[in-house]
Amino acid sequence: MTAVSNWLSSINFAQIGQLLYSSSLQTLYMVIVASIITFMLALPLGVFLLVTSKGNFYEMGFINRIIGAVVNALRSLPFVVLMVAIMPITVFIVGTRIGTTAAIIPLIVGTVPFTARLFETSLRTVSSGLVEAAQSMGASSYQIVRRVLIPEAMPELIQNCTITVIVLISNSAMAGMIGGGGLGDLALRYGYMRFRLDIMIATVIVLIIMVQLVQMLGDYLSSKFDHR
Repeated sequence: MTAVSNWLSSINFAQIGQLLYSSSLQTLYMVIVASIITFMLALPLGVFLLVTSKGNFYEMGFINRIIGAVVNALRSLPFVVLMVAIMPITVFIVGTRIGTTAAIIPLIVGTVPFTARLFETSLRTVSSGLVEAAQSMGASSYQIVRRVLIPEAMPELIQNCTITVIVLISNSAMAGMIGGGGLGDLALRYGYMRFRLDIMIATVIVLIIMVQLVQMLGDYLSSKFDHR
């Protein structure tokens, strides 16, 4: 008990709080911006993969297989490898390869294919009877997607958005370890390199809290949109 008390008394809580605050803001910035852009890109891509697949509105087997192969290839790359591989693209877009803004580019590139597949799977859960009923009423393909598929799959889409945000939180921590800033950078530079167990523990706690809050919000929104 004495050793624990001495360890606690040696901790500078004000310093840790300040470091956690600034690093958490950087992580939130990366995750929020990357999430918004990812959802904007992944939903159309997921719809495209669905409607161009065999037996759907705009069946284009060859193009669907090519796009699907690219999506699968990007999904298979470990995030750290992807970050290094697209550094020239990151520099071209934002002018630098380090920092929180630079980390957003690989976060988006790495997450869009993953999320698009999740969205495609969610859209496939919609009953074919509802689609056939809409077609019999003269609805266009666009109207079926907008007014049938997306609304009916909304609970699953929200749950998949939740999964995506949690993945982005995890990847943003890895991005911090190679110059992306945020909580990952804090854990590496102050926790690991300086042998600060207190900062390591505090960083893990903050990340766990972030994930729990995102999951709770996702569950709540999913239940609100579930009218079944």
